[in-house]
Amino acid sequence: MPLWHCFFFFGIINKKRQGGVDVANVEFSIQQVLLETERLILRPWTEADLPDFYAYARVEGVGEAAGWPHHRSMEESRAILQRFIAEGHVLALVSKQDGKAIGSLGFHDSDLDAPEFAGKSKKEIGYVLSQEYWGKGLMTEAVRRAIQFCFEDLKLDMVTCSHFLENDRSRRVIEKCGFLYHSDGIFHSKPLEKDFPARLYFLLNPHR
Repeated sequence: MPLWHCFFFFGIINKKRQGGVDVANVEFSIQQVLLETERLILRPWTEADLPDFYAYARVEGVGEAAGWPHHRSMEESRAILQRFIAEGHVLALVSKQDGKAIGSLGFHDSDLDAPEFAGKSKKEIGYVLSQEYWGKGLMTEAVRRAIQFCFEDLKLDMVTCSHFLENDRSRRVIEKCGFLYHSDGIFHSKPLEKDFPARLYFLLNPHR
């Protein structure tokens, strides 16, 4: 399981393939992606973001709300940041007000494998925000822009998202962004060695 913010939790991956090509989870890189909202810039991570990344990732409770332990050292953050850069699936959330990287948002393979969605192209959105910026509506703003990117630029059929049942902040973001409830499941966090009851949502592209 990736040591970041995405919620691969149902363990029921059964991707549909045609001629050896995965038609459910579309592959793409965010290396050239630049998205903007009223208060945020969503862009690829760089090595220069390390101090900002460590500043929020070291705070207890931030990572744990998404299934990963808060960072214990700058070197731990450096290793994970290098993974973000190399894998090309995670964007930094940068505050226009102060120029800091204050969180992240990633596009990952979705575990939703319900028969009614067979063959639909999809991605799962996962996110984390610095505790200092909670309660300002920033993550809702970022997720809405990510959804727009998935539907209008990537032409995906659907996106999915999930949260731990105890994470009410994430639930509110998901509901504000229009996601629909699909099912409950269990997320096992290997880093935390703990199971979390979780809830999975989906959103269909209205233009498809």
